Formats: sequence, C-alpha cells, structure tokens
Amino acid sequence: MKYKARTIPRELEVYQLLNSRKNLLDNERKHLYALQKGYEGELLFDNLTSSVIKTECLILNDLLLPHNKNTFQIDSLIIVPDTIYIIEVKNFEGDYFYEQDRLFTRIPPDSEVTNPLIQLNRSESLFRQLLQQLGNNMTIQSYVVFINPEFTLYQAPINKQIVYPGQINRFLKSIRPISLKLDNNHYVIADKLKSLHNPNAPFYLPPSYKYDELQKGIPCSYCESLEFTTKGTYCYCLVCLKKETMEKRILRIVHHFTMLFPDIKITTNAIFDWGSGKIAKRVIRRVLQKHLKTKGVHQWSYYEF
Repeated sequence: MKYKARTIPRELEVYQLLNSRKNLLDNERKHLYALQKGYEGELLFDNLTSSVIKTECLILNDLLLPHNKNTFQIDSLIIVPDTIYIIEVKNFEGDYFYEQDRLFTRIPPDSEVTNPLIQLNRSESLFRQLLQQLGNNMTIQSYVVFINPEFTLYQAPINKQIVYPGQINRFLKSIRPISLKLDNNHYVIADKLKSLHNPNAPFYLPPSYKYDELQKGIPCSYCESLEFTTKGTYCYCLVCLKKETMEKRILRIVHHFTMLFPDIKITTNAIFDWGSGKIAKRVIRRVLQKHLKTKGVHQWSYYEF
C-alpha cells in the first residue's frame, strides 16, 4: 500500500518553470534532462511496486529525512512486517562499466559518474541511526535498482546490492515477510517518518535567475503556450484550443510565483504583473481572497497559503 505518494521534486519543478520562461544555459539544460529522467524512472518503479508486490506492506516514496544535522534522501522505502527495504532508483541508459568501486560511462572519452552505491550506503547508515533513535531495530536491506531496460553494466560485481532491469520483477516478488501481518508499530514508524519528511530541505543549489529576466504570462496547462483569450470565466488557449477557468490559471501562476520567489509577498499587483496583465486585477483579487488567507489591510494587503 502506498503510504506516502511521490511528488515532483522541488528542484525539477523550479528548473521546468525556468525553462518555460528563459533560455537555460547548456549545463542547466543537461541538468534539467537528468532530473526529468530520474523522476521518470522513479515513477516507473512506483508502477511496478503497485502491480508486482502482493504482500502486505507500507510504501513511502520520496523521503527527505534529517539526522544529526544531515539530510538524506530515500527514493522508495518499503516496510514489510519483518524488514525495511531502502531503494535507490536509477534511470541510467546505455553502457557503463564498474572498476575499483567506481562507475564509468563507456561513451568516449570514458567519464566517471557518481556511484549510486556510495549514496545508498550513506542513506542506509543515517537511516539506521535514525531508526534506532526512534526506538526501532527492524532489519534493513538496501538496494540500487537500475530501472531502464537499455542499461548495461560491464564488469558488474556480484556481491553488491544491485538489482538490474531483468531482475526487478523477481526482486519485488521476493519481498515476502515471514510474519504476514503489519501491526500498529509499523504504522507508528511510518507516520513518524512521514512527519519528519522535509520537502523544503536545502538539498540543492538552484540556478541563478532574476525576476526581470523571466518572461511574464500565464502558461496553458496543456501546451504551456502563453497565448490565450478570455470569455466569461474561461481562458481559451490560442494554440491548442483547450479551455480552463480563469481561477485555475490564476492559482497555477500563484503557485509558480511562490516556487520561484518564496521571499516575495503574494499581492494582487504582483500576480497581475507576473501574469503579464492579461487578467483583470479585480478577478485576481477575488481568487486570492477565496483561496488564500488575507494579511494586512487596504493597500498593504497580501496573501498566504
């Protein structure tokens, strides 16, 4: 059972928003591609866990957990009655080779990539310490799962916690506990881990950007075009011809605004300018008052979620 759903990583969402409003540098575009590919791999793994694992379990996806002033990430955590599985999902594609605990691509010239086993071992160590701090000593097993069927690893070690694409179904079917029932203690620890999850943890360095260099407007939720017309309470995209309510569009750009500029207050004027002035201020104000909390009075009013 999925006990914590996966959400799009904050870093990926920020890069996607910037990509629609400015020209990213080459290295930023490559990083965006890597983030998107990683997220797609995690979603593929989520689909497999839902369809293949038949035993009673709790699945917590996309955890950012603190311990001793460290923050560590777990792609998927699977709790069965007698074991907790830590899964690091990698969507690598192409040919790689393993040598002296280091991982390299075979695309000339050979270039080293971060060995996911190093990250996995760090996460397992910190998680074990956290679990003991919470008064739990369940058995922990950790694995790197290579999800992409186009991935090949040469000189692959046989004594490492690695699951290759052709082994994933068998691996998930093997998650069968000796004890058949989850009890209240399992739900307690799952709830505690969910409460410790910090989606705003400083886990990445965002790219550099300024408000004035970003294109203003309200993108279509279907094709991301900024070109639209309004009629009544609806917006009509002039590219894909899809329609959506003004309210939905306004709330979406408010979310985009807070993602990119968390330190700037949400005001009617700020959202009007961010939307390139294409929706009247009175309409924006009405939506903000309906869905957000009003702070301050008169010209000093602003809004918070």
